Formats: sequence, structure tokens, C-alpha cells
Amino acid sequence: MNHAQLRAFHAVASEGSFTRAAAALHVTQPTLSGQVKALEARFGVRLFDRHGRKVTPTELGHELLDLTRRLFGLEAEAEHLLSAAQGLSKGYLRVGADAPFHVTAALSAFTRKYPGIRLSLTVGNSAELAQALLEHRLDVAVLANVAGEARFFVRPLRHDRLLAFVARNHPFAKRRRLELGELAGQRLVLREQGSATRRVFETAMARRGLAIGEALDMNSREAVRETVAAGLGIGVVSESEFGSDARLRAIPLAGEDLAMTEFIVCLAERRDLRLVKSFLDVVAAKD
Repeated sequence: MNHAQLRAFHAVASEGSFTRAAAALHVTQPTLSGQVKALEARFGVRLFDRHGRKVTPTELGHELLDLTRRLFGLEAEAEHLLSAAQGLSKGYLRVGADAPFHVTAALSAFTRKYPGIRLSLTVGNSAELAQALLEHRLDVAVLANVAGEARFFVRPLRHDRLLAFVARNHPFAKRRRLELGELAGQRLVLREQGSATRRVFETAMARRGLAIGEALDMNSREAVRETVAAGLGIGVVSESEFGSDARLRAIPLAGEDLAMTEFIVCLAERRDLRLVKSFLDVVAAKD
């Protein structure tokens, strides 16, 4: 069986897009499309339903995806095993994070200790990163408030509180503290569904019987920041993510339940792989 064709199928099925899959594999989109079509033609099957630019696996495609996840997961484990035999002088570690600054110091320390190891960093929300770990597309990740998933090895990394922030000319800009009830009915600027920050905030609001009114959904912290700076609403972010921006004013939120924990996470079955364990050890040493 053609390995490149299977890899192409796996990338498209995992990414849900030929464009994103081509970027992930560092090939052109026509090349990728040709590999998938060749695989379908060879066996006389249809692996994807195509709707414009969106593609979804057929029933057969889902069954094949389950197999390729195991196949490429084992391939990654084989690379880890062989890298370990070389004393970590070579190898490739795929790291995910829900915010770059949660992991950049660890990446820097790891690179200094193991300069021969190639690293990649994927940034996304907690739900996306957890799924990528389960699908063997990441080796280790830093994400918030991980649900009780038995397949994960989880180690607490840091604790953070949520805060609100507004543009400097906003009516709340001089406030020293806000109650959650004061945000009901306000236009809010929030991360997309799947973000741990949003989940903690929505849970706290629901616990108090407070409804979230108009909300602008943003797919990155940078987008939230720029939208709030433009005066389009009130943002909510974890304290460590706020940083420094002269255009904005941070306001603490009242409530003990407005806290979140960042964890370093990997699949439980892979925690003892030398490459993964070495990264976990570097992170632990920085605590």
C-alpha cells in the first residue's frame, strides 16, 4: 500500500480541509489532492464527501481514519524509540499549547538541553489540543481544566484567575473590581466555543443564574484584544494572558470559581517514552 497516499488521506481527514492538510504536510494542494484521488481510484471507493471547500470522511473514510490514527501513532512511537537509542541526539517532538507564553520557556530550556531534537508548536483551544493528543497528532500539550479523561497523564502547571478588560475610555475603565452580575446585558468579546477560558466564565455565569447577552466570538486572544481595544465590548481572559497594553485596562472579577488551572498533558500510554518524559522533566524542573 502506498504510504504517501495513506498519509495524504490521514492529513485531510484529520484537518477537514485539503488546504490545511497540504500546509501540514508541506506539499502543494494539487499534489495532495492527486494522492487522495489515486488512493480512491486504486480501490474504487469514495473516502470523502466534498462540499465546496469542506470535506468530511464517508463511513468508509471514518473506518480508515481509525486505522491510520493507530498506524501513524505507532510510527511516531517507533521514532521516539529510535531517538531514545541515540541518546536524544535526534528526534521530533510535537508540542501544543493554548497560549504560546505557557510553554515558550520550557521549549527554550528543552532546546538548550537537547539541541538535536526538532520541535513544533501548535496553538489552539483546549478542546482542539485534547483531540490532537488523542489522535496522536501531538505528543504533549499545555491546556486548561482538562476533563476527567482516563487516557491522559496530567500534571498541574500553573493556576490563573480570570479578569475582565476594557478600552481605556470605557465607562468601567476606572473600576477596581467587577461583579459578574455587572457583565449581564453587556456586549462581551469572548473566545470561541472549546476555549477553557470561555467554559470557566460561562459556568460561573450559569451558576449565578446570569444570562450572557450579546457576545462577539473570536478565534484567538489577539482578536479578542484588538476588538476590545477598538471599543466593541468587554473582554475576558486569564490574568497571565493579559500582558501589558496601554490601550486596555484590566479589572479583577469577583468570585472564587473564576480560576483555571493549566496542565501539562500527554497520553498516559506515552508518558514513559523517553522523548515525552524528557520534556515533562524539563517542565517539572522549571516549576
